[in-house]
Amino acid sequence: MEPHNEQSAGEVLHQRGWRKAFTVQEMVDKWAWLVGEVENGYDDMVEEYTNDLYSRNWLHEAWPILAERVIVIWTPQIKALDDQFRAATVFDDGIAMSQFHRISGFDPIDMWWWRRHPRLLVGDLGRSLRLAGAAESPSSS
Repeated sequence: MEPHNEQSAGEVLHQRGWRKAFTVQEMVDKWAWLVGEVENGYDDMVEEYTNDLYSRNWLHEAWPILAERVIVIWTPQIKALDDQFRAATVFDDGIAMSQFHRISGFDPIDMWWWRRHPRLLVGDLGRSLRLAGAAESPSSS
């Protein structure tokens, strides 16, 4: 398969079922926004949180079809955001998140973000995750 630029990759993923032809920039921005919200205390509903996590799914799906030059440009920023997300979340192997969203079809290694929950449990999301067994974890800093 021919590698795609950012625009054509978005079109391919749109044809695969994503609601529109997103760009890498849009999804990196969305992932950056979510990481910041998780660091500061994501307080929206769990359904919104799972929806927001799909920004990282999109990036995961786009990577194999993107041109190497696009990957080289974006990988450092995404890796930094992934590291920030890991620091702001707790690994529980998806126990809490699986109560609200089917994650059994997601590769546990490649789609690791589904097996973590925010360290800081606040608002609606915090209440939902606590009811699902999530425990607030002290900051690692």
